[in-house]
Amino acid sequence: MDTIASLFSFITTPVSWVIVQFHSVYGSLFGPDTGWAWGLSIVSLVILIRICLIPLFVKQIKATRAMQTLQPEMKKIQERYKNDKQRQSEEMMKLYKETGTNPLSSCLPILAQSPFFFALYHVLNSIASNDTIGVINERLLESAQKAHIFGAPLAAKFTDSPEKVEALNSSLTDVRVVTAIMIVLMSLSQFYTQRQLMTKNVDTTVKTPFMQQQKMLMYVFPVIFAVFGINFPVGVLVYWLTTNVWTMGQQMYVIHNNPTPGSKAQASYLERLSKHVAKHGKTRNRRERAIVKAIVAKGRERNEYERKFINGLNKAGLAAQTDGTVIKSENGAAEAEDGTTSTAAAAKRQQPKRQPKSKRHSGAAKPAGEPTSLTKADDPQDAKPSGSKGKAKSAGNGSTRSKAQSGQRKGPQRPKSPSKK
Repeated sequence: MDTIASLFSFITTPVSWVIVQFHSVYGSLFGPDTGWAWGLSIVSLVILIRICLIPLFVKQIKATRAMQTLQPEMKKIQERYKNDKQRQSEEMMKLYKETGTNPLSSCLPILAQSPFFFALYHVLNSIASNDTIGVINERLLESAQKAHIFGAPLAAKFTDSPEKVEALNSSLTDVRVVTAIMIVLMSLSQFYTQRQLMTKNVDTTVKTPFMQQQKMLMYVFPVIFAVFGINFPVGVLVYWLTTNVWTMGQQMYVIHNNPTPGSKAQASYLERLSKHVAKHGKTRNRRERAIVKAIVAKGRERNEYERKFINGLNKAGLAAQTDGTVIKSENGAAEAEDGTTSTAAAAKRQQPKRQPKSKRHSGAAKPAGEPTSLTKADDPQDAKPSGSKGKAKSAGNGSTRSKAQSGQRKGPQRPKSPSKK
């Protein structure tokens, strides 16, 4: 064991112990010296590590979304203090502190996984060098050297010499073919994982330098894996390919069930959720209620996909509540201007119809028997005696003026043309 490995024995010993425990289980099924027993032991180690890292993965998702939310503010700070790098850094740190965001949180799963990757590398390297390490004694060391995966020993590398490969009871062609295929699969899985993140789970309404950096990493990471992969033993390639496949599946699950707001994945998710809620009239679980609650709380700040979701519920006669539940609305739900929902009876107010001008002048709109305020009472049967003609005329003028004030708007009125008899 070399000096570096001895310094990190605190992590290589637990890793070797876990591999040995899994090997004892799979060895009883497939044989202790087979590639299946040792290969599945490495795969099981990856699964165990990734299950333990799930809380960090959730924290990574929250940190990444928080960083995406802060991108517009960060861009403003960069433009405001583009000539003062020190002030720019101070304002950035102040923004992180106020919002409780840590840029390093998005790298936590990779950082936490690195010691295990380093330990496994040294365990397999010691097997190739015929050295015992951790709890792997001479008997287990001999068994591990006999293990082959599709003809390639676990400890063999793409760059090994023919003599070293022959010492591990294999051929250089088998080793290079197997390692090349695994390196290609490892790079493709890394590329696809990053690509589905950029094309489906990124808020397309915000264009920031952060998105350009992620797009660049989508092409850089696979190249890095391909370059360094030729120096990894076959067992380490099994480890890294397994963790890439796990990350890809885990990310697909998150994108499908908890997408980033404003992304294409959110549009697909809300469309599926709208169809289900419209069919059953309710949300299925607490996660869906939390998403509906967040959409209702946004009000006028909703994006186009969220507004489409609320409108779809309204058309189906449903109303989303502030607690995330969905209820049936008897009168139908309508979206108010402030982003809240209200009943159709409260949203729509019936205004009286304005009558045509000809009907207003002719008095046709008045009920039968009621005198029109602007018509002149000149019917012979309503005429007053001649002796009181002046008083009747005066009284008639006063009555007409009073009715005009009650039935017309204030101000001078246009005189009505005399009626033709």
